[in-house]
Amino acid sequence: MAAGAAAPERAPREPVLIGARAGRGPHVHARQLAAALFATLVLSGCGESALLTVAAGSGPAPALPEPVVTLLPTVVIAPAEGWPPGTMPLAARGLRVTALARGLDHPRWLCVLPNGDVLVAETAAPPQPDDATGPKGWAMRLLMRRAGAAVPSADRITLLRDTRGSGVADERTVLLQGLHSPFGMALVGSDLYVAETDAVRRFHYAPGDTRIDGPGVVVVALPAGPINHHWTRNLIASADGRRLYVTVGSNSNVGERGLEAERDRAAVWELDLVRGTHRIYASGLRNPNGLAWEPATGALWVAVNERDELGSDLVPDYMTALQDGAFYGWPWSWYGSHVDARMQPPRPDLVATARVPDYALGPHTASLGLASAAGSALPWPFADGMFVGQHGSWNRRPPSGYKVVFVPFSEGRPKAGPTIDVLTGFLGPEGQAYGRPVGVAIDHRGALLVADDVGNAVWRVTGLR
Repeated sequence: MAAGAAAPERAPREPVLIGARAGRGPHVHARQLAAALFATLVLSGCGESALLTVAAGSGPAPALPEPVVTLLPTVVIAPAEGWPPGTMPLAARGLRVTALARGLDHPRWLCVLPNGDVLVAETAAPPQPDDATGPKGWAMRLLMRRAGAAVPSADRITLLRDTRGSGVADERTVLLQGLHSPFGMALVGSDLYVAETDAVRRFHYAPGDTRIDGPGVVVVALPAGPINHHWTRNLIASADGRRLYVTVGSNSNVGERGLEAERDRAAVWELDLVRGTHRIYASGLRNPNGLAWEPATGALWVAVNERDELGSDLVPDYMTALQDGAFYGWPWSWYGSHVDARMQPPRPDLVATARVPDYALGPHTASLGLASAAGSALPWPFADGMFVGQHGSWNRRPPSGYKVVFVPFSEGRPKAGPTIDVLTGFLGPEGQAYGRPVGVAIDHRGALLVADDVGNAVWRVTGLR
């Protein structure tokens, strides 16, 4: 351990290893046996563990140790169980958490309408027949099912309405259905924009609508296809409603499928709604998801999932203020100019231009949701900054993420220091996942909303008063 390094967190009990089921007899397919063996070896992790805390890999100046490359990647799966009866996440001191809605179908993303209605994207990955093929692919799909990430997609947007002002949605209707893995949503005037995995689509919306019929209008097609490795697409509108910004994740971990498979990916797009044009606004972002405007500076911030298989301490996921035309390193470098030797041939010319992110969110936290505290009614210290939904790691021992955190700001920039916990308790005592937080949003009364895709709930966080 490096001098001055904090002690690592205690790991939960190791998950049960996946192998052939008893009673299957000698007729189990050889591919399944090979995949089961691969899954067992991966879950055993070959002993690689974090030497630093998540806090050490967080903040404006995170610790960045040397990469650790192992024969098999570190994979620690938290089996998806859902919340036991009578339980829910744990709120930080001075906060209270309640359920706005339960019994949803893999809720991932949120959009609060001006009248207070809350839209929830109930969604999961689309079919990807060419992704992760062969024994390794079979094993990875098995692991995804174990983590609760391989459920069929409901492909709908549900509207939640709290008519009594009680903090509990007493009306629930399907606003849109038959979509294609929908994710991000934004209302501009009477136009509701939805980011499906392969397109941004526009629907007419009138205040108070509880159902929208019709296929909508395709605004722009997005990179997808039979692999479509990072399938989520988020969007946000500019203040004047003339532009949309859309996230498109990479098609691989670190470019192993070749650059042609990454065309127009690992980027944030800008759509000019008046001219009907689009362009790459910022690139080199492995898997951007959350988008938020910072009110003091007007800067567009993004939450980005960084690459895997460089050890439990690398690479930190991050949030950063996007610069128009900037390059952020992927796949040739990480966290600025740290070269990734796996990407060949090298591109020192591009690495030299890679921007260093503004704030690290810890290695493998899977930081997805991002929401500015603007409009929040939560008490200090949650008044100025960004809320982050951390979906939780698969590639770190011990696990990281599985919580909602807050990054305090001052004068439009993150303060020095680690994040502040807002909601915790998503991991059970035996390492099982009760829930996994994803999208975050501020509702019309200033509460923080959190979509939980394993707990199948939307949580509502308020102050005690």
